[in-house]
Amino acid sequence: MKYAAPTPLEYFATLVAEDESLNLLEAAVSLAQDEEPHLDVQAVLARVDELGRRLKQRMSPDTVPAERLRQLTRFFHGELGFAGNLNNYYAAENSYLHRVLETRRGIPISLAVLLLELAEPAGLRAAGVAFPGHFLVKFRMGMGEIVIDPFTGSPMSSTRLEELLAVYRHGSELPADLDLPLEFFLRAASKRQILARMLRNLKEVHRAARDLKRQLAVHHRLVVLLPDDPAERRDRALVRDALGDVAGAAEDLDFYLSRQPDAPDAAAVHAHRQRLAERRSPPLQ
Repeated sequence: MKYAAPTPLEYFATLVAEDESLNLLEAAVSLAQDEEPHLDVQAVLARVDELGRRLKQRMSPDTVPAERLRQLTRFFHGELGFAGNLNNYYAAENSYLHRVLETRRGIPISLAVLLLELAEPAGLRAAGVAFPGHFLVKFRMGMGEIVIDPFTGSPMSSTRLEELLAVYRHGSELPADLDLPLEFFLRAASKRQILARMLRNLKEVHRAARDLKRQLAVHHRLVVLLPDDPAERRDRALVRDALGDVAGAAEDLDFYLSRQPDAPDAAAVHAHRQRLAERRSPPLQ
């Protein structure tokens, strides 16, 4: 009996099914399979493993954490030449890790995922930070932490972080009296949160390009990744509707309304759902 190979979405679903077994790098690499279905994910993982082995060989058992971090950033940003893709920041390939490995260019979060993977063979404890507008990586140094900009490998001072946060506060809809401390924005992001941010970046790239089919593929992954998030189902419904999938859009809106009956946009969603019902059941002639 022949067994069909899993689709890219099915493969992704198996990778993110459980938090305990979620392999961030493998799941992140697999995002590119919507664009390249036959991408050899394991071969990409092997390339990153080889980089980790090269880095580990440079570390001696008595190397202190600060020196390990210097060697990591020197290796990653200096020797290998990884950096931010300033010339084509909004290209989708900046979120595809196999392309980031090839071009040595990416956006903060894709570079951060690679840095996080290399931190372990470097003997460092690291975590991703979903900082507003710019993903960061923090490293544990004794009783403290050092925050690194994955774009450049440079450490971020408290003053610089406060400046970036001030820009965010000014442009966000945070209540004026909600003065959250800097530490609130430096909390470690979970693997699932990192993947969601990567996917939302891709979703915005495709939305800006008005590429509904690619956008829908990303929506499908977000729903698989965050199955209990009503907003993701609502957002997918809009794209499904635009592509003519009335039944799928109606199902997603029903899910949203069942979970968020008192949402601020509930009336508008109800009206949209009613229009879908009318399209599925045209009046008798």
